[in-house]
Parts: sequence; structure tokens; C-alpha cells
Amino acid sequence: MNTYRLLGLLLAIWFGISPVAHAQTPAAPPVLTGNGSLTGTVLDSLKKEPVPYATVVLLPPAPNDKPITGVAADDKGHFELTKLAPGPARLRVSYVGYGTQTRTVTITDGATDAGTFQLPTAGTALAEAVIIGTKPVVEVRPDRIVYNAEQDVTNAGGTAADVLRKAPLLAVDGDGNVKMRGSGNFKVLVNNKPSPTLASNLAEALKGIPAEQIKSVEIITTPPAKYDGEGTAGIINIVLKKGVDQGLNGQVSASGGNRNSSTRGSLNFKKSKLGFTSSAGMGRWYGPSGYERVRFGKQDNSTLTQSGSGKYGGQWYSGSVGLDYEMSEHQSLSLAGSVYNYDGDYNTNLLNNFVAAETANNQLFNRFTNTLFGSFNGELTGTYTKTFAQPRREWSVVGQYARNNGTFGYDFDEYKDSFVNLGTDQASYRERSRGRTPGREYTAQTDLVQPFGEKQTLEIGLKAIWRNTGSVADVDGLTRRETDGFVRLPDRSTNFNYDQNVQAAYATYSFAASKKLNISLGSRVERTALAADFRITDTGFERNYTSVLPNGNAQYSFSESNSLRLAYSRRITRPYIDYLNPFVDRSDRTNISFGNPDLDPELTDSYELSFNTNGKAGSLNISGSVRRTDNAIESVRQPTDVVGVTQQTYANVASNAFYQLNFYGSAKPVTGWEISGGPDVQYIVRRSPTLGIERRGFTAGLNFNTSYKLPKKFTIQAFVYSSLPSPDLQGRGSANLYYQLGTKKSFLKDKADLVLNFGSPFNDYWIYRNTTNTRDFSETNEFKAFQRSFRLSFSYRFGQEQKGKQRKSVSNDDVKSGGNKQGGQ
Repeated sequence: MNTYRLLGLLLAIWFGISPVAHAQTPAAPPVLTGNGSLTGTVLDSLKKEPVPYATVVLLPPAPNDKPITGVAADDKGHFELTKLAPGPARLRVSYVGYGTQTRTVTITDGATDAGTFQLPTAGTALAEAVIIGTKPVVEVRPDRIVYNAEQDVTNAGGTAADVLRKAPLLAVDGDGNVKMRGSGNFKVLVNNKPSPTLASNLAEALKGIPAEQIKSVEIITTPPAKYDGEGTAGIINIVLKKGVDQGLNGQVSASGGNRNSSTRGSLNFKKSKLGFTSSAGMGRWYGPSGYERVRFGKQDNSTLTQSGSGKYGGQWYSGSVGLDYEMSEHQSLSLAGSVYNYDGDYNTNLLNNFVAAETANNQLFNRFTNTLFGSFNGELTGTYTKTFAQPRREWSVVGQYARNNGTFGYDFDEYKDSFVNLGTDQASYRERSRGRTPGREYTAQTDLVQPFGEKQTLEIGLKAIWRNTGSVADVDGLTRRETDGFVRLPDRSTNFNYDQNVQAAYATYSFAASKKLNISLGSRVERTALAADFRITDTGFERNYTSVLPNGNAQYSFSESNSLRLAYSRRITRPYIDYLNPFVDRSDRTNISFGNPDLDPELTDSYELSFNTNGKAGSLNISGSVRRTDNAIESVRQPTDVVGVTQQTYANVASNAFYQLNFYGSAKPVTGWEISGGPDVQYIVRRSPTLGIERRGFTAGLNFNTSYKLPKKFTIQAFVYSSLPSPDLQGRGSANLYYQLGTKKSFLKDKADLVLNFGSPFNDYWIYRNTTNTRDFSETNEFKAFQRSFRLSFSYRFGQEQKGKQRKSVSNDDVKSGGNKQGGQ
């Protein structure tokens, strides 16, 4: 079935969901008259945290189960039913993934507090009978879309990159680069906090996070003021699984396949007021690759052809430990630490053939390159949390120290006028480089949630980040018959130091304007201080600026299952050091690159209108959005004075606008069968008066996931993602296609799982092709991503398995980095 048929099928299913959902909504109750009201709060029974958007239904006394009326709790778990006639009744509270609680109440002529409903998570027993459910693969919430990775059997044995590939509104290409709603400008958090490893090299770091460790992925397109202002497309929050609240439990798992392998274990317990969580793992990734570049010079009639093939490999290990201590009923302390390390290499054979109008400029050589990379990251976070007798009131203080040390380098042997590699002693030129990127980060943050009555809440907070990084690298070269050995090339070395300090304050006021309309207004103020010292060029700069970032949203609930949401936010993108460093990188002699220390930050305004409907038959989210950036940072390619050589840098040269329409829905056509997915369509306009360029055009993508439960504890699942090319400022991006099939067998009383997955079984690789087209040259780059794969995974769980307490954490999601690194545009 091709992409367009899948699109048609999904749209047909979705437009059939809404009427069904309405049809299965409880029948309209008689006209309610009276002065009585019921209020209450819905909490998770283990974490004692709100269960947002829980369903609350008012029933007559038993045995009559015909609903009188109902309402959805707000994002703090609070609910209110009004205009009720006095008398006995029952309240039934439920939410997907939790048990159902039913309580007898007596309605009076005035306000009655029904108290707190503590819902048990799936698999937790209560004194009363409960209804146990499982979460769907995708949940559409008013403020975000949640992909419940733990419910997707095809993730077993995979990595975080495999998980993100399946999440709504996201795309991952063959290099592991992630895009959100067609943009690379976003931020990734882990448990609502950043990781310096992710910030420095997202594509590589994602390979070292096991899929089994991921509980869910939250896609937040218009983040509220409490989040850092960085990431114009939004925020991706990876929520990892937690330990238990009672008893000893853990898990061991192992997987192997033709693309990666891993082993992992966890051990957790809680006794009295002390809780302990821990996990450790290690693994490898490996595979082949291929690429080709063809460039035509329009002015000099030259042709550059580069083709190559290679293989990559690497290994990772990680570990984490956490302690929680309840000092009293309303005070708690937590301490969490983690380490993560990865390193690997990438071997390539490159054939370079440059043909110019003047034969003296021709270049033919073959080059063998071994590229090295690695990173060590350690984090330590401490949190103090104080709650109060007043519900929803909370104060927290968080401190974090993070250390991120990276290493990089390469060795290459070049053979002039040769189509193949020869012996090392016959290399006409050899080069090697080693470097490191030390980094450290300190963060302090405090937040206060202060309710005013039942319908108003004020959230305020302060935050400060002190970040220091840099890069030190040397390059040595050896020319055959000219040097006896390697000699230092001082003009190729790099040595710089970079400080970025950010202080922020925010406030958000939320209130219920009416029974059906909830409004939230907020703003964030951030002051940024930058200082850089580029020691090789003996240059540097200091810069300070203040940014005001307002946001707000309004949600109107037509009923407990249908709502409309309007949201606005302004966000900032600060250029990272890779964008600012003026050092000229000449490792690729056909395309030199350097940064621009005069870059200004980007400011992006986002507007979004979305409709959500939820029913027993499924859910549907339709959203239309507009994102505008008037001083966008773009990668710019231009020719140099040297024939056949181009240069690449960054500049505030564009005004970009993204007009987007997203559909995402889920349905259960029959018992045991679930489907979810949706298309998104974008119209993109990019203008650059400086370069005299205007590009516009459509692009579209499709995300589809389905699963079916078979007898005898078998489950089968399939996933597909595809997208069309997108217009770039100086060319066109790549199309994308990835699909996966999997089956799971549970046994040993559901404590063990055996999973077999197949990735893209019907094609060996997918070619990611992008183009660059200027008045001076045109270029096509093709990268072969070898996607055909298989993986067999086994996991075993032991002990009491329940959800643990969520720790407070910091969220440093505030920088834009370059190239393969997180946030690259």
C-alpha cells in the first residue's frame, strides 16, 4: 500500500471516530437544577501526584448506573460539578492506565468537598474492586501528545533513536538526526531535565539509551513559561521508567541483532521513608554506510564527484542511582546521579575526482579515513520539596552539577592519482588530529506553585545556569618525500574557551474564566551573558542581552470528551559555540567551514489552534499552527576564490514561516486491535533579501502504528513513517521512509518477554538525498542508510513492580548547536 492510500485510509478512519465518540458519550442527563456542587482532586495512589484530565462521572445510587452528568478534571487533577440537586449519589473516577474508584456521596444545597480520589496504577490492588486498563500507544492530551513507548512491542532491544522514530510529529533520518514538525530547532529533555551529552551530540547519544528504559515520549509544541525559552519547534521530553514504592524489584534484559546489541539491569526498593533506584547497562552498535556527492560549477564548468563506503561501530555504558528520603509528611529530599559514556569510530574509503576546465586544477585521489569520537557525561542532582496542607501548593529547590568531556579525532591516508587504497608507506599525504571538548555546567532553580481557591493558580520561579565549554585540537601532517615524519600544522589547530550564563524568571497565572473555559497567561524573562576567547586567532567577544518571552493558552471544553485549545508562545534560539567559532576548518579541502561570532539569537512566534476529541472508540487531535522567525540563523554555502572549493558558515539572513496542519488519532476497530497515526502537511516559506533567495513549497509526512493481541500471550505490531522532501533556503531536504514489524510472546506469568523485530525487511537501505542550488554551483548529496535489520530480545522482571515517585529536576533546554548536534537547523 503506497503512502497516499495509507493517508486516505487514516483520514477515513479518523473522520469516522468523532461521530462514534459522540454516540458513545453518556446520554445527556435531565436538566440539572439545584444549588449543590461537588469538588475534589484525583491523585496517583503511589506518587501522590495529580492525574490530569481524569474522567469524573456522577451516578445515581446503586444499582442504577445511568450517568447523571460528568466532567474532566483539569491539569492539576481538580474537578467540580455544579447545579446539582440535593440527595444521595455516587462519584466514579477513572483514567486510562489506572483503576476505577467509585464513592458514595451526599449532595447538599451548598458546596460539598468529595475529598481526594487516589487511583491505583494498572496492576495495583485495592480493597475495593477496580477496573484495570492499559495505556494506548499514543495519548492525545490538550497540551501535548504522549507516545507510550512501553506499550510498543517493536521497541524491545532498540535504542532511544528507534523510539523517537515512532513518536508523533518526529522524524529520524539515516544519520540519526531528529526533526520535530519538520524543524531541527527543538530541545530534548530526559525526565524534564537536560543532558549535556544530548546537547553536544544528539545523534550519537540516542544510541546509548536503551528503548526498554523509556516509559514514554512527550511532544510539547507550545511549552509554558516554566520551561527554558529555547527550542522554537518545541520540546521532546523522554520519560524514563522509575523504581517502585514498595518492596524489592528489578529487571534484566539482553538483545542481539545485526545492527546493535545490549544488556541491562535494574534494582529498586523502598523501605519506610527511604527509596532507592538504580540501573546499569552496556551495548554496541555497528553497520555499513555509503554516500555520494556530485557538484557542478556553473561559472567554471567544473565537476566534483565524491563517492565512498564505510562501516561504523561503537560501544556505550551507563549507570544511574537515586535516593529519596521523606523527612516528614510535607518535606522530602532526593539525590540522583548518573554516568554515561560512549565511544566509537567510523571507517570510510573516499574516491575524489575533480575535473576542471583547466586540467592543471584537476584532482584525483583516494582517501582512507578513520574518524574517532567519544564522550563522558556525569550528572548529580539534589532536590528539596515542600508541600503544604493546602492542596496543590508546593515549593521546590533544585541544584545540579554536570560534567561533559568529549574527545574527537581522525587519521587519514591519501593516495594521489589513485582509484584505490595502497599501502600506508605509499600514501602521498597523511594527516591526523586529536582533540577534546571539556565542559561543565552548574544550575540552581526554585519554583513555587501557589493556588488561590479552587480555580486560580500562580506559578513562579527563578533559575540560573553557569555553563563553560571549549575545544582544544591539534593537526599533524606528513607529506611523502617532503617531511621525515608528522609535523604540527599550527594554522589548523583550534583552542577556544566559551562561557554562557543565563538568569531567568517566570510567572504563570491560570484561572477558570467559566465552567468550560480555562485560561493560562505567562511570561519568561531571560538574561544571557556570553564571553568567548578564540586563542588561535587572538580574538574574542563579550555580549549581553535580555529577552522577554510571553506565552498563553485558552482551552474551551464543549464536553468532557471534546475541547478546543488556542496557544501562543515566543521562544529564543541562542547560537551555540559551533556557530560562533571563527576558526576555519579545512579538514575537507573541497568545502571549508567556519563560525560567525557576530550572530544574533533567533526569536520565533508560534500560534496554534487544536481540537481534541476522546471517546471509547478512539481519539483525534487536529491542530493548525504557524511559526515565524524573522532573523533565522541559516547555514550558507558560497564559492571561494579557489577553483572547486566552497565555504560554509552561518548568518542571520532569512525570514522563515511554517504553516502546518496535523492530524493524529487512535482507534480500536475490534477488541485487541489498536491503530494510531496521522499525516501532517506543511507549507514553508523561506526568504533572504541578503542572498536574493525566496523558496516556498509543500512537504508532508505520515506516521502509522498498529498492534493486535493474539491468543496465548502473543502480540504483533507494525509501524511505518514516511515524509516528502522539504524546501531549504539553498536547496531541498531528503525524503524519508522507515518501517518495522515485531512480535512479542509473554510467559512465566507475564514476568518474561521474548520479542523478535524486523526493520525495513523489504529493502536493504534507503537513500537520503538532499540538494544545494546557488547561482554558482549545484550539488547533490546522497547517504545510504542500511535499515534492513533483525533483533531478538529477552527481558525478565522480578519482585514488586509498581511506579515510583517522580523526582524534581532541572530543564536546561536553551542552546542551539550545529551540524549533527542537537538543535541543528
